[in-house]
Amino acid sequence: MFVTLRSPGDLDEVARELQGLGVWTERVEGPSGTVALFLRADSSRVARERLEAIEGVAGVWQSPSAHPRLDALAGRAVAIARRTSSSALLGPGAAAILASGPCSVESEAQILEAARLARRAGAVLLRGGAFKPRSSPYSFAGHGKSALSWLRAAADETGLGVVTEVMSEADVEAVAEVADVIQVGSRNMQAFALLRAVGRANKPVFLKRGMAATVEEWLLAAEHLLVAGAAGVVLCERGLRGFDPATRNLLDLGSVALVAHVLGLPVVVDPSHAAGRRDLVLPLARAALAAGAHGLLIECHPRPAQAMSDGPQALDEDALLALSHSCGFGTRGAER
Repeated sequence: MFVTLRSPGDLDEVARELQGLGVWTERVEGPSGTVALFLRADSSRVARERLEAIEGVAGVWQSPSAHPRLDALAGRAVAIARRTSSSALLGPGAAAILASGPCSVESEAQILEAARLARRAGAVLLRGGAFKPRSSPYSFAGHGKSALSWLRAAADETGLGVVTEVMSEADVEAVAEVADVIQVGSRNMQAFALLRAVGRANKPVFLKRGMAATVEEWLLAAEHLLVAGAAGVVLCERGLRGFDPATRNLLDLGSVALVAHVLGLPVVVDPSHAAGRRDLVLPLARAALAAGAHGLLIECHPRPAQAMSDGPQALDEDALLALSHSCGFGTRGAER
């Protein structure tokens, strides 16, 4: 965004007025000695009308947005239609929701037990991976389509919705038949052919931020989904790759506050993947909600010590119930 001036002599006074609004600028010189002020990206967002009202400002010029469909959804919650319960709203103006479940669907019995645990903790969505992206080709990568049916059955019995990841264009149809929300993982945030295929399924999508992605790249990936037909996009912050091995990732709560409070878009946080260790999940979850997150993705497992993936970050029943109580989700009573 540029602010043009009535005369070069107005520059210093206009710059001071802008700084008083939290707007930081750089001088730009044009042809014939014209001078303008370029508004830096680290500035507070101020309404265009307020900028134009400053004495000495001739006009305000803003380039077209690169993600107009996403911008048009500012202030709107995403509707999630669960099959056996009423629809849930996720985003601005709606109560924060909890999505919980194991990293991977290990067996029919395990996911049902995890679903009952998630329900007792007040979860709205059951999360679990049928297809798992793993760094090592020798690690457990999920049971695939068999696990999708187990996941759906467990969610139906407990009245939860299903959020699960799709990794391949070839699996989008199968995942869409089961999922109430399709998840695109961090590693696939910019897999554009996959984003188009997921968008065509016309489902809400949880879009995890890439481990080295800027906020703008994240928003543009969401725009790809919307252009292709996604019913809604919820941005999911799960931590960036840092240099300190004390935690698995570096949770960027600044981006959560930006997305929630400045852009007005739905955003959830996955503190389990950010921390990589269960003793930090609760404080990061509370911090995420304080920053403006509209929901949490929390990994839980009936027996974390036996988990086939991500055991160190999975919460057991006592820890999940404690998190639910601390974060205000409450409980939903005994299992069916």
